[in-house]
Amino acid sequence: MGEVLSQSEIDNLLAALSTGELDVEQMNGEEEKQVKNYDFSRPTKFSKEHLRTLEFIFEHYSRLVSTNLPVYLRKNVQVEVASSETVTFSEFSNALFNPAILGIVNFAPLNGVVIIDLATNLGYAMLDRMLGGSGAPLEKSRDFSEIELMIIQKVMVMLTQHLREPWRNVIELSPVLSRIETNPQFAQVIAPNDMIAIVTLNMKIGDVEGLINVCLPFFTLEDVMDKLNTKFWFSTMQENRDENYEEYIESMIRKVDVPIKAVLGKSRISVAEFLNLQLGDCIRLDSKVDNDMDVYVGNIRKFTALPGANGDSYAVRITSVVREEE
Repeated sequence: MGEVLSQSEIDNLLAALSTGELDVEQMNGEEEKQVKNYDFSRPTKFSKEHLRTLEFIFEHYSRLVSTNLPVYLRKNVQVEVASSETVTFSEFSNALFNPAILGIVNFAPLNGVVIIDLATNLGYAMLDRMLGGSGAPLEKSRDFSEIELMIIQKVMVMLTQHLREPWRNVIELSPVLSRIETNPQFAQVIAPNDMIAIVTLNMKIGDVEGLINVCLPFFTLEDVMDKLNTKFWFSTMQENRDENYEEYIESMIRKVDVPIKAVLGKSRISVAEFLNLQLGDCIRLDSKVDNDMDVYVGNIRKFTALPGANGDSYAVRITSVVREEE
């Protein structure tokens, strides 16, 4: 309900109309509608919903890479989604430096390819780490040798293979790394005016930080654009959780190796006593001969046991289970 004017406000309004201070046409005039210019050379083919769904997909992808890449590098790796945007392929290719690390990925069964752009400082850091170094990047960029490209190719194959799992809720992919290009001029696999979505990942390897740009052309994703929305994505995730999902997770957890240690006892000695230890010396522990040993699963005290032997191996016999409340 509109605001009700008082009698004095009505009198002042009529007086302003009679003196010409207010124009009736101005009062009745409608506000002009805001018109947004449309650039036909840059058609809007990726909506905000599409980009949001792509970010969800690559957040899953980032977690997979963060978990699996340290197996190759033997160093902590952190990956997270930084941004997503839509540009033309010419704008993307013009921003690339030479040399670059561009993985051309066949996105089968979809028609077309995607491009994984790995920052060169990350590439140099990976090479240094995999060849026995500390993982430091080069101070000055240079071309890659054939041997270095073969090593990088193994990493790019791993990055390509991990695209399957995040995209499973949209389509069953079989991505294959076609080739690696270091010169952007030889990676013109997409028409310059074609629209692409770029998902940028921020990767940190130790103290080295760089970006991974995943270039996703519209014509490659055109057949699954209707599925690139959060409603479909989350509903598919729920459908994929069949009745045996919990049993499957439990069976996988049961296969995980955990360290178990049986502690005979503890003692504290000085550094001087430690340095003077000789063969045959006795170290007095804080436990008695007839006491049960503590058995730890990981760092958690879980059992008590008695020491013994099983054939030619040392063994312990469980005597009790330590409950959580204990």
